[in-house]
Amino acid sequence: MALEYDALILSRLQFAFTVAFHILFPAFTIGLAAYLAVLEGLWLRTKREAYKTLYLFWVKVFAISFGMGVVSGIVLSYQFGTNWSEFIRLTGGVIGPLLAYEVLTAFFLEASFLGVMLFGWKKVGPRLHFLATCLVAIGTSISAFWILSANSWMQTPAGYEVLADGRIVATSFMEAIFNPSFPTRLAHMLIAAFLTTALVVGAASAFQLLRNRGQEESRLALKMAIGLIAVLAPVQVLVGHESGLVAKDHQPQKLAAIEAYWETDANHPLILFAIPDRATQSNHFELAIPGGGVLVAPADEVVTGLDAFAPEDQPPVFIVFWSFRVMVGLGVLMLGLGLWGAWLVWRKRFADDRLFLRFAVLMGPSGFVAVVAGWVVTEVGRQPWVVQGLVRTADAVSPVTAGSVATSLLIYVTVYAIVFVAGAIYVLRLLREGPVAGAAEPKPEGQRAPGTPLAAAPEDAPGDPS
Repeated sequence: MALEYDALILSRLQFAFTVAFHILFPAFTIGLAAYLAVLEGLWLRTKREAYKTLYLFWVKVFAISFGMGVVSGIVLSYQFGTNWSEFIRLTGGVIGPLLAYEVLTAFFLEASFLGVMLFGWKKVGPRLHFLATCLVAIGTSISAFWILSANSWMQTPAGYEVLADGRIVATSFMEAIFNPSFPTRLAHMLIAAFLTTALVVGAASAFQLLRNRGQEESRLALKMAIGLIAVLAPVQVLVGHESGLVAKDHQPQKLAAIEAYWETDANHPLILFAIPDRATQSNHFELAIPGGGVLVAPADEVVTGLDAFAPEDQPPVFIVFWSFRVMVGLGVLMLGLGLWGAWLVWRKRFADDRLFLRFAVLMGPSGFVAVVAGWVVTEVGRQPWVVQGLVRTADAVSPVTAGSVATSLLIYVTVYAIVFVAGAIYVLRLLREGPVAGAAEPKPEGQRAPGTPLAAAPEDAPGDPS
């Protein structure tokens, strides 16, 4: 039993490690693909060179990030077979088709038009190239649709039947796809992706303006980023609250862990700080706002606490509680950044306030951290179930030894450390150079600037004379 338990923990650690890496790239490329479509559309409409320069710069970042996202995603699919074969055996009748739909729709769409988007500057006309960019952007969102549908079904299963041998099959794919938690979680993830992109674009632009506040491209990009953050950050607060209400109705133990509510009661406080202790079923050093629980549920409504669940059915409260507060804390900072930036744009001082620019630079990675924290809340808050109420995580693991899982985990950590750190360093170097450096004057035939992908060569821009 001890060996099986070790294999379970190591398998969970391995999947958590790889999915934490993978989610960084879709969270960035979903929004970045849409941003590229907007930039190209604005350039075609206005012929303003700054839009083209920004497109040529950010498409290089997109190509690298998209490639690393595809590679890390393939690793996850292999782990379903190597470490979680029982999960696939039991739930393949539902999860299998949902993941297949993602490949047949989103992945094929992205793969078909990504080459045109990156390498078709001289091969196709400007309108067709713009269409390719739009289809890639649509493909990334469709991919999010199917992945979130599958994951949401694991949170709030619907439209299924359990067979005598324990396998789960779909009785209504419409109910399975549009399960109770799916709409709010899809909206929450897409908004998070757009915010992540806006924060990175804003940080890169603010960094350039700290060096040269007269750079037109960075001023334009920062203004666009501020506008998106100012609009989406408040919307994300509302969508996140609605997602919490869904959890209250369908996953009460998750909400109880998020709020560290150990007792089922009405009029709970809003706990700001605590050290949840699962052993004593209580909080230490609790700092709370009396009556603040109205933000969680209406006054006098009884909120299910963790005492309604056996200790073995309770999620790890400490991890869920603090991951949620990391996500919310960063969300508050994003809201402040957007409002401050909108005020400076209105005053026409957004590119001149160095304190704001430094704050924007510091907030650059916050979207990634918030996304990972949110996924920790979602996945750890569901434990000990891999499919809520139907399949326990301990029953989903493959019959593998702890040694084999530990070996593969070590290999993953080593390879990821080399490949993805190198990719991240290259992207950061591109961001440091900025859009003006990325759009250098065309080189003579057969030459191009070092580190500039062929796809981003300005002389190949659609609509330019050959």
